[in-house]
Amino acid sequence: MRETKFLQNLWEKEKAEELATRPLELLQNRSNLLGADLRITNFGGGNTSSKFDLPDPLSGKPARVLAVKGSGGDLRSIKTSGFAILYMEKLDQLIPCYRGEELEDEMVAYYALCAFGENRVAASIDTPLHAFLPFDHVDHLHPDWCIALAASANGKRKLKEFNKRFGRKMVWLPWQRPGFELAIMLRRAVKENPGCDGIVLGSHGLFTWGDTQQACYESSIETIDQMGEFIGEHPRSAAFGGVAVDAEANLDDAALHDAAAAILPYLRGALSSNLRVIAHYESSEDALEFANSKWAEDLCRMGTSCPDHFLRTRICPMFIPWKPAVEGQPELRARVEERVAEYREAYAEYYKSSASPDSPKLRDTNPSVVVIAGLGVFGFGKDKREARITTEFFVNAIHVMRGANALEESAAETGALPQARHPEQARQFSSFHNYVALPRTEAFRIEYWALEEAKLQRMPPERDFSRRVFLVVGGGSGIGRESALQIASKGGHVVVADRDRIAAECVAKEAGALGTSEMTLACELDLTRRKSIQAALRAAVLKFGGVDAVVNTAAVYPVPAADTPPETVWNQALNVNVTGNFLLAQETAAIFKAQNLPAAMVFASSANAVVPKHGSEPYDTSKAALSHLIRELAVGLGPLVRVNGIAPATVIEGSAMFPRDRVMGSLRKYGIDFAESEPTEALRSKLAGFYAQRTITRRPILPADCANAICWLLGEQSAKTTGHVIPVDGGLTEAFLR
Repeated sequence: MRETKFLQNLWEKEKAEELATRPLELLQNRSNLLGADLRITNFGGGNTSSKFDLPDPLSGKPARVLAVKGSGGDLRSIKTSGFAILYMEKLDQLIPCYRGEELEDEMVAYYALCAFGENRVAASIDTPLHAFLPFDHVDHLHPDWCIALAASANGKRKLKEFNKRFGRKMVWLPWQRPGFELAIMLRRAVKENPGCDGIVLGSHGLFTWGDTQQACYESSIETIDQMGEFIGEHPRSAAFGGVAVDAEANLDDAALHDAAAAILPYLRGALSSNLRVIAHYESSEDALEFANSKWAEDLCRMGTSCPDHFLRTRICPMFIPWKPAVEGQPELRARVEERVAEYREAYAEYYKSSASPDSPKLRDTNPSVVVIAGLGVFGFGKDKREARITTEFFVNAIHVMRGANALEESAAETGALPQARHPEQARQFSSFHNYVALPRTEAFRIEYWALEEAKLQRMPPERDFSRRVFLVVGGGSGIGRESALQIASKGGHVVVADRDRIAAECVAKEAGALGTSEMTLACELDLTRRKSIQAALRAAVLKFGGVDAVVNTAAVYPVPAADTPPETVWNQALNVNVTGNFLLAQETAAIFKAQNLPAAMVFASSANAVVPKHGSEPYDTSKAALSHLIRELAVGLGPLVRVNGIAPATVIEGSAMFPRDRVMGSLRKYGIDFAESEPTEALRSKLAGFYAQRTITRRPILPADCANAICWLLGEQSAKTTGHVIPVDGGLTEAFLR
């Protein structure tokens, strides 16, 4: 293999020799190496396969099998358990059963009948593409450089130039939807072109192969690298027609993110008309170059080319023109409203004009990618991971558009575009400059494919808090920590905010282990400072696109030094426990209003709010004020926002308000025996047991008990409850409402 210019050859000879007798593990290794670089293939995209012998589980005799990436797998992370294994003999027997392109979908049902032994991994629609190529090891990938050539109006001729430039024998195949028909086309192409060393699929991707795992891997790496070199030999400067947003008007990083944070809640709300979505914001050099270009709107209208791109980015992204130098947020919001309405109408018409009686039902009419001039690219999905991947796919599409237009020649192309297989398709394919996108008819056949619909139906049901973003203030310990963990376990995105940033980061890590780290964020938040609250909310919006609920369990129980002025103690309690909650509600309500989506707030009051005691007047009075603030906010923010609270009796376990010294002081106050050497948690347990005896249930109040109530108030089961404070006190008779 020649030395590569862009890609690194990661093949490890020693590891390959170690796995030489374990071909499935070697296939996994090859797949993981290819998937490690997004320039080689996208998340979840591409397929790898190997053919080898395994002992037949019935006869014990060697049987030739095909191991191929299973449906929905990802090359970067796939394990041996992710490969479908099928008998080659049975797969070959499918060819005479094939009744033509119109009926090719019926072949998918046969794949399960070809499964080897106990393997039950769902075989993908690409299975026959690998099975019928006469090579032991095959890679099917979607590298940006290769798709750029495959999506070029002059792609077939440029492939001939590529072959001559690098001494290759690559073959061009016109567009054909993945499936059995394409498998037959691939088989025929290899037979009719002896000695060919790869295939470029028009508007799709790349096939390469080899006699050994290493040869296959290196063939893929070398081919992709050469195509990158070939594309790079063409001028890039005019790929997007030049700059539309003047460089002098470009926002600096801080202003850029401020503008994005300002529009994101409004944009997210506008795109959540069907189901809530989570956002991902991309302001990289590639994203901004495209968004600020003269051709951005036309290219967005064209949509993407590769099926893998299209399934993520939908029919096309939505483009929003904006001039940050002369227009503000009001103009941008008006443009969002206008463009979203136009997009939905156009999408509904696209469905109506393409659907047949047996097509799956119309899905969401909102875009999954939005390009805003001056700001960059915004991707949306059911969770942060999907939103990020969707955005990455469109950035890949940007690379494809750039590469295709870089290949444009001064002499205009004549005749049908080379992506068209049949004369009747020629009118369906169109180009903008040199870039060719999938025709709407072909796009619909993929997006609303019965097989794709079946894959969606196999997805597990979404969890209670899926698609929602929760800000948990005081999340670094106690009730806040338990609430954050419960929210994460229910599928929610969690922003763990605390005055102690390290504690917040630790809890965010715990929450991430219950879902994914992408669904959590840790930040510092001081309730006495409006700017601190604003900064935390800004971080949440930039990470997830908005906020759907806020929980605050943070409070202060002043334990002042003896010479502290009473007004200082009083002000501290009210500033944190009352004013802090008011500021938090005020700032969060602005985001809720921009989103215009149902939202919830839950604040932690206390049983002390209704139980007068001596010595804790600042704390007790502040909690009484908070309980009434909850009612005031419910009236003022309804019906969009539900505001409720909980009133726990003393919670000691995990509470930051009960450090060791305070626990020991309380034990002395109540005459409870303890030893100075006892662990803090043992001391806390003694005090909690004492408090429990004052209740009807005689059981200590735990953070989990309070989190259970908080999560109920956040969820749909309490959709008609607002302005209420739920006691979580074990039956504290002094706190009974009168």
